Amino acid sequence: MASLLLKGGRLVDPAGGRDGLFDLLIADGRVVSVTPAKAGPRTKAPRQPPRRSGAGRASGPRVIDVSGLIVCPGLVDMHVHLRDPGQEHKEIIETGTRAAAAGGFTSVACMPNTEPRNDGLAVTEYIVGEARRRGVVNVFPIGCVSKGGRGEELAEIGDMVRAGAVAVSDDGAPVSSSHLMRMALEYTRIFEIPVIDHCEDRSLSSGGVMNEGPSSTMLGLRGIPAASESVAVARDLALAELTGGRLHVAHISTRRSLDEVRRARHRDVRVTCEVTPHHLVLTEEDVAKSQYDPNTKMNPPLRSEDDRQALLEGLADGTIEAIATDHAPHHADEKLQEFDDAPFGIVGLETAVPLVMDRLVRAGHIDLRRMVELLSVNPARILGLKKGSLAQGADADVTIIDPALEAKVDPARFQSRSRNTPFAGWRLRGWPVLTIVGGRIVHERAGASR
Repeated sequence: MASLLLKGGRLVDPAGGRDGLFDLLIADGRVVSVTPAKAGPRTKAPRQPPRRSGAGRASGPRVIDVSGLIVCPGLVDMHVHLRDPGQEHKEIIETGTRAAAAGGFTSVACMPNTEPRNDGLAVTEYIVGEARRRGVVNVFPIGCVSKGGRGEELAEIGDMVRAGAVAVSDDGAPVSSSHLMRMALEYTRIFEIPVIDHCEDRSLSSGGVMNEGPSSTMLGLRGIPAASESVAVARDLALAELTGGRLHVAHISTRRSLDEVRRARHRDVRVTCEVTPHHLVLTEEDVAKSQYDPNTKMNPPLRSEDDRQALLEGLADGTIEAIATDHAPHHADEKLQEFDDAPFGIVGLETAVPLVMDRLVRAGHIDLRRMVELLSVNPARILGLKKGSLAQGADADVTIIDPALEAKVDPARFQSRSRNTPFAGWRLRGWPVLTIVGGRIVHERAGASR
């Protein structure tokens, strides 16, 4: 494996306490050294091939000038749907991981709502093996809480953990039984993994297709009340407090839910939560503006502006610990139906970084250090992964971002097998240009000037 020297970039590594101009040396898939870059003006140059001796062997590392760029630990998306096995018309592990690499993610954790569901050893082993054979980024399976995701009895959690699962979730289907949720939180303490719950009371949300409020009334669409999430969050927090288990609230979307998490933290409840980029930049009003575009239909739905502001506050005060895409690919024939009939969900791996850079960092809601914490350090910590750091000896998973690069979101260029995004045509600034996994370049943005 060729060694790499990334010279002169702004290295943002919160885990190592670094934020400045550094040279990063990588060899044999690991970080060899991080040294201060030499002061003074630099001449920008394209990547240089390794110099070779007369014997044809490289005499030094491949030098890549990354001056003006942001160098950070490889990004970790803790909530993606790779659809493989069973829904290959939407996504496969190969295309999903290529989409991740294009989006700057070096590791993804994939949800278990496959066909069949990942509720035991066989499917977990399939995902791990297929990722090893065809994936270009690290893939960490998430197993089901219950057999078949039906919420009736616990899945074979121990077998899945031993095969590589890093968490359990019935995502796509909330754990409706309080007794089963209690059992899951108690049992997973043995393995010190989180239970990730899609918090939704379906007796309140059943039949709803967007947030319940003035926009749903105006559009004549059945609403999903914010309480359908916050009621479920409150129950899960009570059970986490009872059991001492680790709870992770997926794709949190309402002010009340966030307040519940904040209060629980003060009681030392072991809870973390994530938010999606789309809930940070869009609201229920965008459903109306889009004229019923099914690409604005997701679950939880786009909420009110007040909820969005609460989520931004949660990022700033640390209540929200991770940004995750909830990448949910759907075939065009499925998504392009009437709004009521279209499935929930959008793709997100390839738009997350520029959305966060353009709409959060540039807007002053968070700084670069906080962005790296939310997209790398904290997701790795929550899932117990040895990622999120560029310390000497760490895995050489690196994401390089050009903060000045402005480009239009073009779904036709996505690496994902699906195209269902509400961001088509948006011009955003701050795109990943180079993704390195285990010391190997797995994606380089076409047309990048460096």
